Amino acid sequence: VRAWWAPAAAAAAMEAREPLRELGGALRAVLARLREGEPGEGREPFELPRFWDTLGQTFKVTSQEATKLSLAFSGSPLTSAEDCRKLSEDVQNAILAVATVYYWLPKGQGTTLRKRVRDAATEVVEGMIQLTETILSSPLESLSQEQLISTGSVWEACEQVSSLPRDNQAAVASALAACLGVVKDALEEMEHALVEGQDPYSDIIEDEELGFRGNRDTYWSEADRKLLSSCMGLMKASKACLKKVLGTVKSYGKADSPEQIAQLDDLADIANEISPSVDELALSMYPPVNQLAVRLNAAKLASVLKKVLEITKTSHVCPPSEEGWVQFLTDAVDHNMNKIKNFTQGQL
Repeated sequence: VRAWWAPAAAAAAMEAREPLRELGGALRAVLARLREGEPGEGREPFELPRFWDTLGQTFKVTSQEATKLSLAFSGSPLTSAEDCRKLSEDVQNAILAVATVYYWLPKGQGTTLRKRVRDAATEVVEGMIQLTETILSSPLESLSQEQLISTGSVWEACEQVSSLPRDNQAAVASALAACLGVVKDALEEMEHALVEGQDPYSDIIEDEELGFRGNRDTYWSEADRKLLSSCMGLMKASKACLKKVLGTVKSYGKADSPEQIAQLDDLADIANEISPSVDELALSMYPPVNQLAVRLNAAKLASVLKKVLEITKTSHVCPPSEEGWVQFLTDAVDHNMNKIKNFTQGQL
């Protein structure tokens, strides 16, 4: 038999959670602004060390507010509507502080750095939205596994601030290292698939209805293999290019002047096109090979690599001592591309 006060208690609990629903809406509005918003060019002179100190504080406070909110809804006695309103306000203020401090960071400090900071701030807001939604959907007076996971996700997102790159040189080096990792993986996968006589689809289980894959669509012809060896040369040049550019950015890159910061951003922007271009080329290399598609994808990758090398050569990260490898890699790209053109001449 249900106790007579049960409906009243349920109504009170519903009322107590109402501020959380409003909080969810407010946080989603902050998230939308973060994704679209532009920085405010403050009148005060911008100080990078002060920015990092304050951002670190806002992330720390947000982490603490997530803990308080989670604890308030982890058991009995039930949180009152008034307490819930206060908790929601504190969370909202903490998140607004994160967004406000992000907006302090002017474009002049580098778009690559701003993107990293914005991604970190966005992750914190998304984590907090997830936590409020989890609390709202959890049974009353209990701490669900989902709530524990959501709370932990906010903590992790807030801890990220300590590992963020501190200036645009570090941000660009980090972006280049990520691109290099993707290109390395694509190259290893392709090398593995191209092992002599290996069926590139050997990891796909036979389909009973389709029967055995005995047709040539799953194998490379001799002509395909000749073409693909030059494509592999282009992929290896991509890896070498990213490795060398990353090395010069670490050794010679500076973020002291607007010109240096802008040059680093240009490098990061064009280098970001390498891994998708490598992926597109790799996908077109699987049988059945359409040689014209391979040639087009190879030409696109070659063009991106030449641009990266050109931008590197004319920027401050490339003193005369580094110009040798830039020329060597430019020649390697041309050499492989010319071979690909020769192999596919009949396709045009």
